[in-house]
Amino acid sequence: MWGILIGFKDYNIFRGFGPSPWVGIKHFVNFFNSSNFAPLMINTLVLSLYSIVFAFPAPIILALFLNEIQSKLFKRSIQTMIYVPHFVSWVIVASMSFMLLNTRGPINGFLGTLGREPYAFLTEAAAFRAIIIIQTIWKESGWGTIVFLAALSNVDVEQYEAAIVDGAGRFRQVWHITLPAIRSTIVILLILRMGNVLDNGFDQIFLMSNAGNRSVSDVLDTFTYREGIINGHFSYTTAIGLFKSVIGMVLILGSNKLAKIAGESGIF
Repeated sequence: MWGILIGFKDYNIFRGFGPSPWVGIKHFVNFFNSSNFAPLMINTLVLSLYSIVFAFPAPIILALFLNEIQSKLFKRSIQTMIYVPHFVSWVIVASMSFMLLNTRGPINGFLGTLGREPYAFLTEAAAFRAIIIIQTIWKESGWGTIVFLAALSNVDVEQYEAAIVDGAGRFRQVWHITLPAIRSTIVILLILRMGNVLDNGFDQIFLMSNAGNRSVSDVLDTFTYREGIINGHFSYTTAIGLFKSVIGMVLILGSNKLAKIAGESGIF
């Protein structure tokens, strides 16, 4: 396919219509053929997969627990505390991680009491993805519960009363009443999340990456910054940004279609 496009590019069929629209194709070809393409895509997709599997369900689970709290004062107090991390800068989150995870930090101090050697969490590639996901869950899960708690507030209380009369326990009530009530909300947010599969969050990744974990921390966002801002390859990185946008649009359309096939309304 790319050979056909390059052939069209070289063949001046657009004479008289200004600059050839195929002039930017070379940037896509160079990116796809570069040695950076495969590791960048793997790192980006693996982080996104971990985020969808672990970070996306976290606010759902947290909202279910909050919904079970009967005391309104206690519930609002918990909500306030878990909302706060969302407003904390990634710079502060990274600084906290450095203090906790460095070789002389409290976590390695605890490991020392167990007779273990200090572990270089911050420079080990094996620990990088786990640190990123834990940071994301801690910072964004509380804020993410807002949408799900709003959806749960519309559940008819009589459904729970009828379930109690039928002898259903708390788990069966959650499974048959609570989760179906927010299923459409979960599907819509998941569809929207699929559009950001190739976006891992530049601030967080950039602050936590270093020479030791570069093999897993170098993603499309950091590569675009390095090539575009530092090296000045603006056209090249613009092509990468367009590639990410096209993939995101395809994933949104595809997941929306699958949601409709599964009986959900989707987002459009």
